[in-house]
Amino acid sequence: MNLMHRFRKHLHMTTWMAAVLFSLLKAGNSLAMTVPATGSFAYDLYDIGVNQILLGPVGFTGGVACMCVAAILAIRQMILPAAGVVLGGAFLLRANTVVETIGALIY
Repeated sequence: MNLMHRFRKHLHMTTWMAAVLFSLLKAGNSLAMTVPATGSFAYDLYDIGVNQILLGPVGFTGGVACMCVAAILAIRQMILPAAGVVLGGAFLLRANTVVETIGALIY
């Protein structure tokens, strides 16, 4: 009886793992974000928000400030908040490559 119970438990776990693996590997429909058409209202917002603020001196200053704050947090042994701030600062400092690869998957 014990052997049969273990077999059923193993079979149940294998079924769930197969279902999770299938759902992760299943391809879905996706959309790619693109730059709006030049001259439209959306392009004006994109130009101000991305090109002038995020990729400009404001974004660079924010990225450097985040790195300084992360260093202070790491010195104070607050490692988890420091890791989050480093990720945000790296995003701001490398914003040009993030914007270039903006064709992210949106479900």
